[in-house]
Amino acid sequence: MEPARSTSSPTLVSRTTAIDPPAFAAAFDALPTPRTVWSAPDDAVVVAGGAAATLTASGADRFAAIREATDELFDSGDVHAGTEAARPRVFGGFAFHEGACAGDPWKPFPEARFVLPRVQVTFADNGTWLTATDAGSDASPEAVERRLDREIDRLSGRSTDGPRPVRPGIREQRRTTSRDAWRGSVTAALDRIGDGELRKVVLAQALEADLENEFPRAATLERLAGKYPDCHRYCFEPDDGGSVFFGATPERLVSLRGRTVETDALAGTTGRGETPAEDEWLAEELLADAKNVHEHELVAETVRDQLEPYAASISAGDRRVRRLATVQHLHTPITAELDADRHVLELVEALHPTPAVGGLPPDQALETIHETEPFDRGWYAAPVGWIDAAGNGAFAVAIRSAVATPTRATLFAGVGLVGDSDPDREWDEIQLKYRPILDELEADR
Repeated sequence: MEPARSTSSPTLVSRTTAIDPPAFAAAFDALPTPRTVWSAPDDAVVVAGGAAATLTASGADRFAAIREATDELFDSGDVHAGTEAARPRVFGGFAFHEGACAGDPWKPFPEARFVLPRVQVTFADNGTWLTATDAGSDASPEAVERRLDREIDRLSGRSTDGPRPVRPGIREQRRTTSRDAWRGSVTAALDRIGDGELRKVVLAQALEADLENEFPRAATLERLAGKYPDCHRYCFEPDDGGSVFFGATPERLVSLRGRTVETDALAGTTGRGETPAEDEWLAEELLADAKNVHEHELVAETVRDQLEPYAASISAGDRRVRRLATVQHLHTPITAELDADRHVLELVEALHPTPAVGGLPPDQALETIHETEPFDRGWYAAPVGWIDAAGNGAFAVAIRSAVATPTRATLFAGVGLVGDSDPDREWDEIQLKYRPILDELEADR
């Protein structure tokens, strides 16, 4: 195992104070790179910048390496958080599999990378909080408190100058997979399923879009928040800030608080109707569709099996339809009580990849993905989230996502294949899954 590398020693100092809320875009634009945004339906909105510590790892043991480095970082700290939501946390993510970040656009992203922000603005139910943090041998309460005072003056109540930037527009699009190649790949995967080698596999596509104007990071994140308030929204910049991985995913991988675990089975997809009646008809058709129900049950069953070694009890809610702006999914919420204290990364490693983004059996599905997809997945469909000093945390599955530079965006979307999948229908489903990001890139009409 390659040890996780940290740019600091484990001494950590953090101070927090309440402030007049700045505008989201103003705070984002004012913060230093690398910047982080994390927002979830059951969590505060965090906009952060700079790195008091950076933890990186690679290889098959990257989850364990980051866990050890996080424990070391939080082992010795002088923390005055003011409120739980503004406590120091590390934010980041993992590659989908070992070696997944070798090609473009993933080269700036390590296979595992987590950042402890130097400056963090937390928009919580009980107010807006500013946190300044430092870590290392030179960290001192006096220096952090002086910097907190400077950041109060710089960020508190800051407003956005001028109108929100418009969507950048797309000059040209390029697919990594042609329709004919897609049909061939799906047919080959279905042959493996028919032969009993696979039960399910998720195949993805990538779409490159050259932009007419510079990609507006803060404005895009604001628009995603308005359109997808019930999704996890995330934004991670690499150290140089030259690109950004962002998205709005409906799929929670896992959250851990104490011994209580919450996760989801999310698989099976249809579109949205143009009228309420059509919308309801599509939802009822989805609930009754044998292919989608089978795909969903594979995911729900596997999630329960993956949690079982750690759980004293597991319970699942009723299968339902979850409606988003562009698609509808089958959704089953799953909760568990652990049999002992655990670190959130133990559960992340146990659950990733879920059959919703990988397949069954996992090793054979990963082999099929390697052989079929003509691009690197990078952090797409992998765990992204946060960890705190207690080993609690929340992670989402990074779908409905893209990597953007100022002039180009690379979008990713995938679809689950089971025995009765149809290549053309699955192609259409992938186009639906591009829409959340494509809608924010295409020029305003």
